[in-house]
Amino acid sequence: MTTTQTTQSLAGKVAFVQGGSRGIGAAIVQRLAQEGAAVAFTYVSSAQKAEDLAASIEAAGGRALALKADSGDAASVQQAIDTAAQRFGGIDILVNNAGVLAIAPVEEFSLEDLDRTLAVNVRSVFVATQAAARHMGQGGRIITIGSTNADRMPFGGGAVYAMSKSAIVGLTKGLARDLGPRGITVNNVQPGPVDTDMNPADSDFAASLMDLMAVGRYGRAEEVAAFVAYLAGPEAGYITGASLTIDGGFGA
Repeated sequence: MTTTQTTQSLAGKVAFVQGGSRGIGAAIVQRLAQEGAAVAFTYVSSAQKAEDLAASIEAAGGRALALKADSGDAASVQQAIDTAAQRFGGIDILVNNAGVLAIAPVEEFSLEDLDRTLAVNVRSVFVATQAAARHMGQGGRIITIGSTNADRMPFGGGAVYAMSKSAIVGLTKGLARDLGPRGITVNNVQPGPVDTDMNPADSDFAASLMDLMAVGRYGRAEEVAAFVAYLAGPEAGYITGASLTIDGGFGA
């Protein structure tokens, strides 16, 4: 197990994580809580995991709130953010982590999967940012979890996913311009392959990608969470509009 060094750099802050019950999202929730932030996060179907995560943070002396919300439903996202802001007294940090992945040859890719991908991977980022910005003051932080596939798609069937993550690059730049005068930074973190229950490092699919990483291994969710925590902290105030890759050299 890797030891996590924390500094409580986010003490007094309130964070909202869209899609935080498992995988990278859960690691981000845990890290932000360890850094001292009160953390609200959404889940769709992993109710028990979400409640267990919130309970573990509370048991450790932190503050956490699990909220059921489908990121493909704009009203649900907006309501969850408003609820979190009312509960904790505002929002200082937004992390857009919710995402879906559908893979199929272009000739077979359904319009339903296209619409769902765009609704969750792109529209929900705008919806959440718009809602959270209304509760943010100077020094706010907005961080979206994109993908290195915005820059490199090395296998077939991933065109729509790559498109959705590429859209985040442009959206991040534009939002940084809109919100910069308010002292709010907006950044895009682009992970490469990361070991999670949805994409385990010991799968046949993982084996096909391993040689593409310069470091020869999958990433850990905790490594992505540490990167997010830095961007959410006080030392990252001059970083905005950036797409920052953490992919073990996948795109090198």
